[in-house]
Amino acid sequence: MNTRLSPLNTAELWLVCAYLGLLLLVGLLGWKSRKSDSLVDFYLGNRSTGLWVLLLTMYATQYSGNTLFGFTGRTYRVGFAWTVSIQFMTTIVVVYLTFAPRLFAISRRHTFITPGDYLQHRFSYRPLSIAATLIMVIAIGNFLLAQMMAMGKAVEGLVELDSWTDYSGGVVFLAAIIVVYETLGGFRAVAWTDAVQGSILCVGFAALLFLMFERFGSLEQATAILAERAPETLQPPDAAGTREWISYLLVVGVGAALYPQAIQRIYCARNASTLRRSLMVMAFLPLLTTTVSIIAGIMGRAWLPDLITEQTDSLLTLMCREIQQHSELGRWLVVILFAAILAAIMSTADSILLSISSMITRDVYGPWIGSRGTEQHLMQTGKRISWLCISAAATGAILLRDTTLVTLLDRKLDLLIQLSPAFILGVWWPRLSARPVLAGIAAGVIIVIAMTASGYGKLYGFHAGLYGLALNMAVCVTASLPRN
Repeated sequence: MNTRLSPLNTAELWLVCAYLGLLLLVGLLGWKSRKSDSLVDFYLGNRSTGLWVLLLTMYATQYSGNTLFGFTGRTYRVGFAWTVSIQFMTTIVVVYLTFAPRLFAISRRHTFITPGDYLQHRFSYRPLSIAATLIMVIAIGNFLLAQMMAMGKAVEGLVELDSWTDYSGGVVFLAAIIVVYETLGGFRAVAWTDAVQGSILCVGFAALLFLMFERFGSLEQATAILAERAPETLQPPDAAGTREWISYLLVVGVGAALYPQAIQRIYCARNASTLRRSLMVMAFLPLLTTTVSIIAGIMGRAWLPDLITEQTDSLLTLMCREIQQHSELGRWLVVILFAAILAAIMSTADSILLSISSMITRDVYGPWIGSRGTEQHLMQTGKRISWLCISAAATGAILLRDTTLVTLLDRKLDLLIQLSPAFILGVWWPRLSARPVLAGIAAGVIIVIAMTASGYGKLYGFHAGLYGLALNMAVCVTASLPRN
């Protein structure tokens, strides 16, 4: 079965190119709008992000290639049980609210730029801040790789070349556009392009719903077909499935709230009111966004039932191909949807890239070079690091083309959740001390690596990261308690 889009015609390709050109223009505007050649301006937009830009950049960053490709593919494989994705995407916002307002207030008093700045201020222990930074870089480096892979999957078949050339060329070309506008305009370029991409994403999800119902029929019809052909996809989770639901709620809800790019968006808000109102709106967006991916997976399972596992992450492109061939209106709406797909992927990738650049530059390279590093020197170093990181991620995406996206999602969150005591418990419990936190993180990471290497990424339905976190919390809390 062909899971590639039908090649776009000249007019359609020009429309996509115009969209990509707009992103480069926004990058140039971000460069011209800089207030100073400083790290806080380049990496946080001078902490002046208003409500709508903050909301759209958080929205566009949170919904990525995993949502559009990974979630639709997972729904195709397991059915309505994947509605847990709506709950865990909402849980992310709930977890934000447990620490974000307090962290924002602290960040304003002490001018943080990176997550490592908070850790160094809170614990005054360089080995802890360096170790946590490296964990975050590795975890979201994995996420950057996933976005590169999603970009390749999105563009397969757009031109009449072979599949490998389409995939590889798309990865390289789109990665180049991201790194150009990001190194031009820094956070402003990323946030402003995210605002454009977030708006397109909203339109694209609406277009996807319309296209699916117009081409394949109603969700009721799809459910009736599945009740006859694949009744297991309609069943509530059994005991093992329930444990897996709980596991996803915890590991995604806590882990994704600790994405460094998300923490830096806490820092960049214009004021506390702006941050609070953005999070209030964000709490409702999974109902509008993740639900569409679930509907797409259910419709695909009903009407395109013969996909093998390796094809399921390409379900969305296959459905778009069906729609393209149905009508001329469908072809143009697919172009809009394709722009939304690119928006979701690129907006996440650019935010990750900027965070990796800032953390390596400020938290790893900056302390090593010490007083010899001026802000201008560090900025130039950060831009070079961005180019190196995007090159490595693009190369990895080409080499790991057939890895499933949800697999990559699980691994990075298992690592990130080990930082939750330092950030969430740390902002509220003054007695929590540095060495126990570092020991707890080390214990948790060792558990994750050992279980994953042994083939136990999940055990009894629970992610390896949760077993690591249980030991992590026991170590850091017990060792921080007062001794008689």
